[in-house]
Amino acid sequence: MKEFNNPDIKAPRFRPDVYNVMNKKFFDSFREKYPKYKHLDNSQLRKIGKTFNQTIYQGVIDTRDGIELPEQIGWLFIGTCQQSKKQNTDFAKSKQYGIRVSNNNWATDGKLAKIFFSNFAPKHKIKHREYWKFVGCREFKRSVAKAYPENWNIYVEVEPTKQTKLVYSKAYYKELKQKETAEALKTYKDFEI
Repeated sequence: MKEFNNPDIKAPRFRPDVYNVMNKKFFDSFREKYPKYKHLDNSQLRKIGKTFNQTIYQGVIDTRDGIELPEQIGWLFIGTCQQSKKQNTDFAKSKQYGIRVSNNNWATDGKLAKIFFSNFAPKHKIKHREYWKFVGCREFKRSVAKAYPENWNIYVEVEPTKQTKLVYSKAYYKELKQKETAEALKTYKDFEI
């Protein structure tokens, strides 16, 4: 067992620049583009945006295959991944006991949840798609962390050596074939030729 050194809470930290999309400039340009919503103030527009985002991330959590974002921007889904080979330290318990305690995710058989964004799956290619990325908000990450241990085995398993688009398209195709088979069995009649 290794001794655990408590982290220095008062040490300087790296803080990345934070960019807020919903600012005054955004709201002004929105009202200019859509004049029929001029009567809505900034707090109402912010509330609409937040409600939309909550609907999106709740849909990702509730459905196995995730959801397609509007305007064919891409797909969001939760993938099940193997735990990394390096030790995953549980800092709260390590601080409490004074030795390094690892978190092995026993509730999920050592699996981890990751939020995947893929813009390879849509029908039409997006220009410069390799420059797009997705970063989930704090509420999204925390709700995934809360919901994942309850139903961890329903999500698509993503292998570290395969590309995400292949794994996702294979799972999507399999689901589509199962639906087609179920529909065909409903209308199938034995004695009619």
